[in-house]
Amino acid sequence: FFFCNRSFFVVHASALQGHPSAMADDPDQVFESTESGASESYPIEAGQIRKGGFIMIKGRPCKVSDVTSSKTGKHGHAKCHFVAIDIFTGKKIEDLVPASHTTYAPFVKKIEYQAMDVDEDGFITVLDAEGNTREDLKIPEAMAQPPPGADELSKKIREHLADEKDFYVIVQAACGTEQIMDIKVMTN
Repeated sequence: FFFCNRSFFVVHASALQGHPSAMADDPDQVFESTESGASESYPIEAGQIRKGGFIMIKGRPCKVSDVTSSKTGKHGHAKCHFVAIDIFTGKKIEDLVPASHTTYAPFVKKIEYQAMDVDEDGFITVLDAEGNTREDLKIPEAMAQPPPGADELSKKIREHLADEKDFYVIVQAACGTEQIMDIKVMTN
């Protein structure tokens, strides 16, 4: 039955052959889904983001290094000028957003792993808190685009492993990317 301007029409089932709603009975139908990326960030009012906070600018997770707010202008919106540093590349990025508008902030996690070994390709073997090993992280100098300070940090990792020191690598994770950011020597 279809209703239209106080009238209704009866549609025979044969007329729905090939119609999308009739295809639900097709056992060969394949439904695919894709990741929306929505779980990688959350909405936040631009005026609520402060220096030291995180913001998504041009699709990149960034740490805010400076925020300035302008007064309400003739078009009615106070604006926030964000100066931020990409948390993975170290590049400076700027953005201007009306203070009352919604922008996005990334979910950023820092995880500590105990360092075990580094292979010749730069992959580090680490141990998580549950005792599981991972071998899919690269030391900073072995990454496709090494971040600032990659050589010094990689050198420290190799030296500590050579000296058989017990230490953690601190991994920062955001927006599907993980990167070693620092190390922390274990204390007994």
